[in-house]
Amino acid sequence: MRPRFNPIHGASKAALLLAFLALTVSAQETSVSVRGEVKDAAGKPIAHVLVTLRESASRSTVQTTTDAAGAFVLPAVPLHDAEITASREGLIAVTKRSASTLSDPVELVLHPSSYAASEGEMQFSDDPHFTVAGVTDWTAVGGHGSDATLRTSESMASTSAGMRSSTGHADTSTAEELQLERELHDEASHGHADLVQAKLHTALQAHPTATLYRLAAEADEIENEPLAAVHEFEQAAKLAPSEPNEFEWGSELLLHRAIWQAEAVLQQGVALYPASIRMQTALGTALFAGARYEEAAERLCKASDLAPTEQAPYTFMGKVELAAPNALACIEPRMERYVRLRPESAAARYLYAIALLKPQGSASEAKTVSLAESLLKRAIELNPKCADAYMELGILAAQRKDLPGAIHFYAQAINADPTMADAYYRLANAYERTGESEKAKAAFLRHDELLQSQAQVAEQQRKAIKQFVFDAPGNAPPSTTP
Repeated sequence: MRPRFNPIHGASKAALLLAFLALTVSAQETSVSVRGEVKDAAGKPIAHVLVTLRESASRSTVQTTTDAAGAFVLPAVPLHDAEITASREGLIAVTKRSASTLSDPVELVLHPSSYAASEGEMQFSDDPHFTVAGVTDWTAVGGHGSDATLRTSESMASTSAGMRSSTGHADTSTAEELQLERELHDEASHGHADLVQAKLHTALQAHPTATLYRLAAEADEIENEPLAAVHEFEQAAKLAPSEPNEFEWGSELLLHRAIWQAEAVLQQGVALYPASIRMQTALGTALFAGARYEEAAERLCKASDLAPTEQAPYTFMGKVELAAPNALACIEPRMERYVRLRPESAAARYLYAIALLKPQGSASEAKTVSLAESLLKRAIELNPKCADAYMELGILAAQRKDLPGAIHFYAQAINADPTMADAYYRLANAYERTGESEKAKAAFLRHDELLQSQAQVAEQQRKAIKQFVFDAPGNAPPSTTP
């Protein structure tokens, strides 16, 4: 049955149309494209620099990155007073523009973030501005792409948040704070964090410190009170700016799907602490969650360069590479380095093979395919349970029209990981092409069962991790140019 609509009278239609046209013209009259370029102190253009425009009145933001010539364009920006910031790897430039000069070309010269020009225009004042107002059940807002890609994003965010314990805080705690920290960890291990939680909140009322805010946030997270936790992580970061405090605030936002707000905090964190591996990794995760694959890869490659033997950045790069629609230039040479540094790692060889095959897909050159295939075979020698390597070998066999070979490798992938739904799907297709319809039917059925089961698990996890809600304008994501 076709849907029925309530009729609108002709006069009302005309009024609505005129109002719409008036709003459109008004929007056109009060918007402008902001153009400019970013240079270093020597006047050399700099590519891949994040440029942010923040309106003075609403504090809403628009972002883009510079091209290979250091140029940028921020289209359709409302004609209001604004602050324009460029930042990259500890370098920053800030300029303020009135509405009347916003259409003039902008030239931003990057300096270290500690730099302050005597003229007063250059200053590090690009603090994140948003207010976490509450929590809600998970929605698709802030996600992107297929559900499989969204699950990858959520997994990366969870792993990033798990990096909090990898770097300790400066030992400036008082005896009382150290005692409360010991109590918190002890009681949490016995399921009684609420006992220490009350003590921490009482102590905060008497004498608020960054350490107490951090401990209270940890207690609130354990007690499933993320709204209180994120406010306390924020207060800790503002009272005592440090790499751990900035990271905990940003990773908490990221964990709860506050993608755009997490990016703002982590961008600031990277500018202040460019040598922080986990800050670079978490920022890459936030950019991936916003479908900004190139920028995400650059951050993860930077994290890998800071610690070439660390596994986490390579793992994250592999996930981004698999999800991205196109090959990401910086990843392949890092994966080649990973194999050189970790020759006995099955994961390293699998990830390098994926990076080799991504640029051309099924049309990869024979030499490249041969190298990738040898890497995959060595991966399963090193780890017979490397299901992903079996799967990729099956795909390569299918591309060569070697269906028996493809069936063999898909079956091996399932044997290594019985929950690999995609392996069942590809196996079913191979069976269909060889005329084995009953086997194909059974494989398709198992694929559907696994997908349904995995979707239910994902839904439960999303409900367990509440999503943050923001007061306007903080809840609006910044627009980006392609």
